[in-house]
Amino acid sequence: MIKIYPAEERYSGNHGWLQCNFSFSFADYYDPSNLQFGPLRVFNDDYIQPQKGFGTHPHRDMEIVTFILKGQLKHEDNTGGSEILKPGEVQRMSAGTGILHSEINSSSDEVTNSLQLWFQPLEKGITPSYEQKKYDQMATKNRLLPVVSHRMKSENIAYIHQDLTIYMSDLGADKKVVFNQEHGRKIYVFVIEGNLSLNEGYQLKRRDAARITDLTHLDLTSSQGASFMLIDLP
Repeated sequence: MIKIYPAEERYSGNHGWLQCNFSFSFADYYDPSNLQFGPLRVFNDDYIQPQKGFGTHPHRDMEIVTFILKGQLKHEDNTGGSEILKPGEVQRMSAGTGILHSEINSSSDEVTNSLQLWFQPLEKGITPSYEQKKYDQMATKNRLLPVVSHRMKSENIAYIHQDLTIYMSDLGADKKVVFNQEHGRKIYVFVIEGNLSLNEGYQLKRRDAARITDLTHLDLTSSQGASFMLIDLP
């Protein structure tokens, strides 16, 4: 089954320094019918004004993955992690037994657009950790490039403590990629830019998402081109 979630149906808020779009219940937005999809608990599409951001705050027992679509985001945490995240990089933070961190748009003039995803971990109480990986954006052209994974091991793939893989893809006009999956798993697709067709019958536009169950074969095509994220979930 493929269920489409249009971008305009997301919860949106404007706090001046932050414009947010939530795909799942988060903060002040609560919908008991929209809490999670498998272990995917949060998918936030945020726009952060220059020199603004999230001050030091705690997390516990959550796998947090962050991508930057535009601009930059400075991360600092109490494990000693301190880096600036930019497009073409991915950050994975395991909160485990507890971690304190901050995320600030360190640019003086550019708005940052970030995607932040939270996943429930395979087990609670692990040691907190953090890593940042750079991936080859050219390698996403007309293919699904794994950038975060539990099963796939590579120096260019961030490791996550949950049985999932996040792929990035930049699909050209009239091109196709195919995703085959084990029976009983789930697929989440999020269109970053462009338009995308799933199995020639479901159409997604910019920032639309699809939650997919009970399918083992997925054809992804685009008439005009699309950049998107695909997540293979238990």
